[in-house]
Amino acid sequence: MTNTISAAASGQFTIGGDLTVNRLGFGAMRITGPGIWDYPPDIEEAKRTLKRVPELGIDLIDTADSYGPYVSEDLIAEVLHPYDKLVIATKGALTRHGPNIWRVVGRPEYLRQCVLMSLRRLKVDRIDLWQLHRIDPVVPANEQFDVIAQMQKEGLIRHVGLSEVSVTEIKAAQKYFPVSTVQNQYNLVDRKSEDVLDFAEANKIGFIPWAPLASGGLAKPGSALTDIAGRLGATAGQVALAWLLKRSPVMLPIPGTGSVKHLEENTAAAGLVLSDADFALLDEQGRAAA
Repeated sequence: MTNTISAAASGQFTIGGDLTVNRLGFGAMRITGPGIWDYPPDIEEAKRTLKRVPELGIDLIDTADSYGPYVSEDLIAEVLHPYDKLVIATKGALTRHGPNIWRVVGRPEYLRQCVLMSLRRLKVDRIDLWQLHRIDPVVPANEQFDVIAQMQKEGLIRHVGLSEVSVTEIKAAQKYFPVSTVQNQYNLVDRKSEDVLDFAEANKIGFIPWAPLASGGLAKPGSALTDIAGRLGATAGQVALAWLLKRSPVMLPIPGTGSVKHLEENTAAAGLVLSDADFALLDEQGRAAA
């Protein structure tokens, strides 16, 4: 671990060929209330956390219009606008009807509304990275991709990403627009998207793993994860993040929190270096647990 905490230690990745960010970012889902609904219990701590983000060298913030809903985007704009060198990535297509309720709507007119309202809330003229939160299974995918392509041509969106998709779906979307990022669930013990990660790496597509800190039973006392963490003077979560960063050069973890202390702890993982042997052992045990 280095003494100076900075996300710059995680290395850089260039989204879409022209938007370079430090690979360790920040997920802004947790600056909301329970069930990702309404405002957080300690709104001032959430604001302090957001203010601390760029101070730690984090220049990629991932949010969505459905977080709150709208709360996350509103707080980001309130605390951090104008964004200077910050990249604010947001998502649309999920509607909210209460805590922990998420329903996908991919009708073209709704996707356009998502983009226009995110532009307003974030106080920008163009969204650097807009991601389709989910492909709506009851709306033809080509209609969803087509309206996104139109909005990109209109200059409302700079780069486009997809979330929770297969390689086949990425290839289908690529007929309409360049896919710059993919955001799928992926961590030490959730490896269902290995093929998507491999495709992303081969095609220089940023891979944003959500739930990056999850480690399941690997975090139990006496496990390789806790042993390695103890030896390195780190937490199990920091080791899990370091493993992700070492897994692939296109990996862009976005651990989220509403706490300054936890934010600093997560960011310190950028300076944590795993040996090849430790990486391989964690990889083997993670696959077995998955």
